[in-house]
Amino acid sequence: MGREFTRISTTALCVLLFTVSAAAGDWTVWGGANRDFIVNSARLADSWPADGPKKLWSRPLGDGYSAIAEEGGVLYTAFRRGSKDVVIALDASTGKTRWEYEYENPFANAYSDGAGPGPYAMPQVVGDRVITASGTAKIHSLDKKSGKPVWSHNLYSEFGGTQLQFGYSCHGLPYKDTLIYLSGGSGTGAVAFRQSDGAVVWKALEFTNAHSSPLLIDVDGQPQVVALTANTVVGFSPDKGTLLWTHEHPTPYGLAVSTPVSAPGNLLFVASAYGEGARVLQLSQSGGRTTVKELWYDIHLQLHFGTAIQREGVVYFSSGYDGPVFMTAVELKTGKVLWRDRGFAKAQLVYADGKIILADQDGTLALCKASPQKFEVLSKASVLQSIAWTPPTLAGTRLYLRDRKTIVAFDLAR
Repeated sequence: MGREFTRISTTALCVLLFTVSAAAGDWTVWGGANRDFIVNSARLADSWPADGPKKLWSRPLGDGYSAIAEEGGVLYTAFRRGSKDVVIALDASTGKTRWEYEYENPFANAYSDGAGPGPYAMPQVVGDRVITASGTAKIHSLDKKSGKPVWSHNLYSEFGGTQLQFGYSCHGLPYKDTLIYLSGGSGTGAVAFRQSDGAVVWKALEFTNAHSSPLLIDVDGQPQVVALTANTVVGFSPDKGTLLWTHEHPTPYGLAVSTPVSAPGNLLFVASAYGEGARVLQLSQSGGRTTVKELWYDIHLQLHFGTAIQREGVVYFSSGYDGPVFMTAVELKTGKVLWRDRGFAKAQLVYADGKIILADQDGTLALCKASPQKFEVLSKASVLQSIAWTPPTLAGTRLYLRDRKTIVAFDLAR
């Protein structure tokens, strides 16, 4: 018990030291404060009326799937206006526009008519900046109060990054005074920019990039960045970009999208779709050398682009991508499927106050309880239209959602 508590505490301390610090209730970076879609919110309602939780406001918004950041009563997201990407700051209480920054970013793919041309990445709040990435891998650092640009880079033209047919969607990882982006390419697989002025602090590694975002973990006292690429899972130093380990995970078409999930005991859950499935790796480190052991692999556990929630050694996620989809609970150490539930379409998840908030692609919002023994739906309502692929944002008791036309705010308080 004592040793396990020390290990968990060390990991938590690493996260606190090396990621963006945010006030209680803020949602500034991808996945929330710890990048795990687990929120320290309390006193959420245990059920909702038949038509859903209390709606605070809604307003039209352009196309796109960018998640919504929140800090100090201001929301940040991005959408499409013609051939331009637009980054927008909104008043969290009313939904009214505070500022916009738009730039030319023509982009289309084979599925643009049906799925839309993006943008896909969430504008992240890092210090006094809003950092955003376009579907064509243009990185912009904006002043968060005014929206004025401070610096920018293009990962494709400047660094030879992997040109992703379905759109760049990586969320940069804040670390100390840098921002680490996955790029792909030879010697430029990952690039660390200085947050203040965009100067390149280091560039390193060689891999084919995918759509996933990097995660900072602690392996026996050593900070590591883990990334799910098109063909491998890699671990590298956040200080220099030095490769620490690699493990095969080849996803067809390079469409690895979901963010890796870290768990106590140096466990790492990675999953994708298109026939690749999920695996859990166990890491150990001594003297700077990391050993990787695969505990299990299951081709049938496929996670497309949704979020996965880890609680007490069990991972909960929406499994499937083209056909039947099941809410699924899997024991991390063994790969044992504890239960499946076929009540929702492909879904995104957030965990808070002992409950899972589920938003599926058909626009259904649900409040659920999940344990290793069972899955229980407490309330659900249709609140958006298809295709609603954007993960929910929970700041305090306020929930923010969007689909390809609308952004909406709810109050989930008791």
